[in-house]
Amino acid sequence: MTDTQLTAQDEVVGICRDLIRIDTTNPGDHSGPGERQAAEHVAAMLAEVGLEPRIIESHPKRANVVVRIPGADPTRPGLLIHGHLDVVPASAGDWQRDPFGGEVEDDCVWGRGAVDMKDMDAMILAVVRQRLREARPPARDVVLTFTADEEAGGTWGASYLVDNHPDEFEGVTEAIGEVGGFSMTVAGQRLYLMQTAEKGMAWLRLTARGTAGHGSMVHPDNAVTELAEAVARIGRHEWPTRLIPSVQSFLEGLCEVLAVDFNQNDPVQSLSKIGPAARLIGATLRNTTNPTGLRAGYKVNVIPQTATAEIDGRFLPGYEEEFFAELDNLLGSAVTREFIHRDIALETTADGDLYDAMTGALLAEDPAARVVPYCLSAGTDAKSFSRLGVRCFGFTPLRLPPDLDFSGMFHGIDERVPVDGLRFGTRVLDRFLDHC
Repeated sequence: MTDTQLTAQDEVVGICRDLIRIDTTNPGDHSGPGERQAAEHVAAMLAEVGLEPRIIESHPKRANVVVRIPGADPTRPGLLIHGHLDVVPASAGDWQRDPFGGEVEDDCVWGRGAVDMKDMDAMILAVVRQRLREARPPARDVVLTFTADEEAGGTWGASYLVDNHPDEFEGVTEAIGEVGGFSMTVAGQRLYLMQTAEKGMAWLRLTARGTAGHGSMVHPDNAVTELAEAVARIGRHEWPTRLIPSVQSFLEGLCEVLAVDFNQNDPVQSLSKIGPAARLIGATLRNTTNPTGLRAGYKVNVIPQTATAEIDGRFLPGYEEEFFAELDNLLGSAVTREFIHRDIALETTADGDLYDAMTGALLAEDPAARVVPYCLSAGTDAKSFSRLGVRCFGFTPLRLPPDLDFSGMFHGIDERVPVDGLRFGTRVLDRFLDHC
């Protein structure tokens, strides 16, 4: 088979495997291997089909790729399609297979990044390469961006590009990225979840200060005690339910499929019917605060002067002010907070030509399915690109087996993506680019 005969479906699995084999682990600082090797690999694949990608390095080893593809109608505003190249760490001893081996077993591609998000990177590359070989431009100008550092908040990736190279996105008004367009099967009905919202981020460091002293003494001014009590209050706090439009639309669609009435006063009741995905959706019914780290002391018989903790806080669109007010009440007067990373919440409406193009592309490949909006409990690079006035959606199309715990794959062990899902995604993206 010649290069001109290769299709996206032929290439996508191999591209995904190759990307997984390039270790782009992001520990949250610059101690990892960085994204430079992956960026050069991606740029080479784009250059091979006639594009002139630009590699933008934000820090040694930390690299982003940007390229613009002229569309059939240059008078229309541009579309951004973005994916990130970095991945979270993986401990090989916990996995059934090498997390950086890119192995194909049980009809899946295994490895760190298989769903977050080298699968989408591979689908983008495969589809763009086929279309350029066949001289089929997208419906309008498309800017492709493959970013660094998304897994640590995007400081050296999307945020860096927005702050330092906004000209690369001149004329862009809309964007697609992760995490949406994937399927979930409920009562025999396949639903595709389109991401129209995502929670805001408040990664916090808490600090309690007391008086250092001997561990044998009576010591009421103990920093460890003060911190532990605050962390326990925060970790056990039951945040109230807050229904944003994206979540309500999802739950209403779910209830229609289940043939039950939607109870706005008890939205949780329908989630028991959707299996592991209930964790993903349940986290979007309220703000959340999860303790993730504790540090204090250096010797068992020494009372330390300070103690610190880390909290992963997430707030719903429209509820940031309420979130911080309640958090400060929980902290009390003896514990202070500072931001490790803070970013906005986003929500857009489930309508418009782009939404219709995404929905139409999915249903053309899976006519019996249904598309519903939803809110992502985590965050993506969309937060940064929205600062340019870009309307952002999560659209990484995958048709998945009903029994696959897809949400559990993100940052989990044995991360893998079905081969058929990747091929399905290329077909959907190809249709989408005809009508975007």
